[in-house]
Amino acid sequence: MTELGERSLDWAGDRIRMVDQTRLPDAYVVLEIDDVAGLVDAIGRLAVRGAPAIGVAGGFGVVLAAQEHGAGTEQFAAAVEAIRTARPTAVNLTRMVDRVAACAAEGPEALLAEALAVRDEEVAASLAMGRRGAALVEELVSEADAVTALTICNTGGLATVERGTALAVIRTIHERGRLALAIATETRPLLQGARLTAWELERMGAPYRVIVDAAGPALLSRGMADVVLVGADRIAANGDTANKIGTFALAVAARYASIPFVVVAPESTVDMDTPSGDAIQIEDRGADEVVNVRGTQITPEGSGALNPAFDVTPAELITAIVTDRRVIRLDRGETPATDTGG
Repeated sequence: MTELGERSLDWAGDRIRMVDQTRLPDAYVVLEIDDVAGLVDAIGRLAVRGAPAIGVAGGFGVVLAAQEHGAGTEQFAAAVEAIRTARPTAVNLTRMVDRVAACAAEGPEALLAEALAVRDEEVAASLAMGRRGAALVEELVSEADAVTALTICNTGGLATVERGTALAVIRTIHERGRLALAIATETRPLLQGARLTAWELERMGAPYRVIVDAAGPALLSRGMADVVLVGADRIAANGDTANKIGTFALAVAARYASIPFVVVAPESTVDMDTPSGDAIQIEDRGADEVVNVRGTQITPEGSGALNPAFDVTPAELITAIVTDRRVIRLDRGETPATDTGG
């Protein structure tokens, strides 16, 4: 399969083309998905992942549903519901599926136009977040000649469509010649940091090191990073954020070490209908991902496991939230409901 260039997924004629993230870094494989069942499977097994990316994929999935069943039919509605419920925590998936599906009465061309608009908005958002986030980091760590940034999971172009969220900030800092080092936690159980973030950092030529998850708080306690940059799958109205499991521990350690902790996510991830983190549904992905590492059993046969895919970081541990439209300084008492003036 030919590469998709800068984009991790896109629309191609009558189907979705996306990088299969489960195959990286060993192989670069582009999936071609032309039915809803294939898309639901790709979302569920994390072939496509990251809140903005699954939102874009979900929007395109509505177009696939119309191609299969005809817009407005009972089968179309069932297919749309299967897409919007494929994963529960990220708000982008349900929001973008609903947004595109709302155009069904206008016909298939309107559905595709709206899905493409969702894609284009996410691309523009990544560029804006990179610039806005880099400016904030320069302000927060102005005394540093070059910035060492610690991050978790994967928040680059693979998780969006291009460039990313938190990793877009790191990329922008690197392009400006101010990145000393990016530190990526491996991010168990599926190693999105070790497999995906390291792959993206390598491709952009940025200096980086991978660490085991448990090393993150220890390094922060020793002052070995200037800033923590993370993404979010949902941002509640009070500023609590849900992100990859392990984020909360980094936030606690950053607070202990007086290191800025910055969440970077598009405005589409802010959910004003969710009052606080207590109302965010946390996906449990089952024992198999924990007791196995890339197909190899690492526990005694029959071992059980808990596998929450996300945790919630309280607003009081977050320095700022950067979106494509604004910077919300939670450390100054602002919340997502605050008009920050853009």
